[in-house]
Amino acid sequence: MSSNDSSFSKEQQNLLKAFKKQITHPHSSKIAAQPELKKAQLTATNEEPNDADLFKNALQGVKAFDNSNIAKVVNSHAHKKPDAKTLAKRAAAEGLRDIDHAELSDTQAMLNPVASQASLSYRIATLQHKVFEDLKAGNLRWYEAVDLHGCTVEDARSAVLQIIQMAKDENQNVIKIVHGKGPEAVLKTYVNSWLRQHRDVLAFVSAPEKQGGTGAVLVLLKRAEKNPKFNP
Repeated sequence: MSSNDSSFSKEQQNLLKAFKKQITHPHSSKIAAQPELKKAQLTATNEEPNDADLFKNALQGVKAFDNSNIAKVVNSHAHKKPDAKTLAKRAAAEGLRDIDHAELSDTQAMLNPVASQASLSYRIATLQHKVFEDLKAGNLRWYEAVDLHGCTVEDARSAVLQIIQMAKDENQNVIKIVHGKGPEAVLKTYVNSWLRQHRDVLAFVSAPEKQGGTGAVLVLLKRAEKNPKFNP
């Protein structure tokens, strides 16, 4: 049978040949698809870099900063409280004025004991109300603090006098005294009495809770008028 006598059209014959070729060579379609696959891989390779790659590229050639000559910032409240017994020994060695010792009578302490959890408060009549409220709130920065735990009454007395003198020498007017709040509150009672008698004390209050609460007092002192470091 000749091609002219075939009942199939030329288009149908071409389709038939293509079908036979696909059956005879099943991998030919995959081979034809390979250029498309390579194109897709090339496109993936040429994608824009991510943020990590960009950051690494930006840091190339950058040197670490030399911070060896940067001064450290020191918090004035970070230093340890002076040891009360050391202050007492220093007071004995330097010889605090007798008039200071004479002012601090123990009679008032014996007659007016305070409770362990009592909140202490004292101010002279002429002190400004705002200053006193700032002291109560802990807004006034204290110069130095002393911890009286473990002290005898006499050591505690000397330590209190010594730290007041230290503040006066540095023309500072706020100190902190940690007296504790044991069951009998002995040192707390004596500190309450001594500070009320001291001529340089303008006011004192139990510290805010975060600064010791009823186990410590913040003390406001007079400025040292004749201190050579004092500049009115």
